[in-house]
Amino acid sequence: MNYAASLAVVVILTFFFPLAVRIGSAFDVPRSLVLTALGACLTFLATTLFIRWQVGRHRQTASQLEQIRAQVNADPRNPRAYFAGDEHMVAILLRLGRRREAAEIIDRYARLSGARESEIMTLRQALLEAERRQKRGS
Repeated sequence: MNYAASLAVVVILTFFFPLAVRIGSAFDVPRSLVLTALGACLTFLATTLFIRWQVGRHRQTASQLEQIRAQVNADPRNPRAYFAGDEHMVAILLRLGRRREAAEIIDRYARLSGARESEIMTLRQALLEAERRQKRGS
């Protein structure tokens, strides 16, 4: 587990422990200490698994993006090189939060002779949706 993931686990546990201790002391039950420790362990385990899953998913997406970039570099004039399976390079970039790079790829893809207009419009629509979500979140 990397430093950021470990730090996230520590932060979650930091907020969980005082809450569990207060609840245990409020009920004045001797087994509350055991339940607190068990809850902390379960929280740590769940947080660790969640973070590992997120990191693994991000790594998989990044490797898929690198595969597409290699395809595009090998054959830059082939519109099918911008796809990995059924997913377009722009969709992957938007999932990673790289809107500016996605916009550049859409422009480059639109200049290709074999690119379908419907695909280009769908990609531009996805970019607009991502920008709207960004503006709503800010």
